[in-house]
Amino acid sequence: MLWTPLRYLAKAFVGHDTPRQMAAGFALGLLAGLVPKASLLSQLVLALIAATQVSLAAGYGAAALASLLSPLLDPLTHRLGWLLLVDAEGLAPLWAWLYDLPIVPWTGFNNTVTLGSFVLGLALAFPAYKLSEPVFAKYQASWGARIRKLKLVELLLGAELAGKAGG
Repeated sequence: MLWTPLRYLAKAFVGHDTPRQMAAGFALGLLAGLVPKASLLSQLVLALIAATQVSLAAGYGAAALASLLSPLLDPLTHRLGWLLLVDAEGLAPLWAWLYDLPIVPWTGFNNTVTLGSFVLGLALAFPAYKLSEPVFAKYQASWGARIRKLKLVELLLGAELAGKAGG
């Protein structure tokens, strides 16, 4: 089980994931990484990554990177959440209705940082997808050729799979 993340990464770069799948995984991973992990929102996005045909390597990698950066964004996300939860008085009935639903309070939407992080992640997801797709398309072939030659990839994927991925 220790090798599973490395196997996903190897599969992503030796041609098992398309640039669109990698970009979608990256965008969802960014969203998951920005949201505090103690909330149900984060867990739902991680489950979405696992349940869809997106690149697990790109998704979990982006989540890890965004998780490292998210504490630096807390002042911004707190302010954004405050604007939505407190300053936008017209939304108060919506928040009250959501809070009265059975599972929704576990999402942590009533926390300013959680809501602000989720909204920021949603706002960044589409641009992250559009900007990362050409990058993955450009570098997947060259990185894949280099990675395919590594003995570790042969061990992770098996010699036959590593060779077939190249052509």
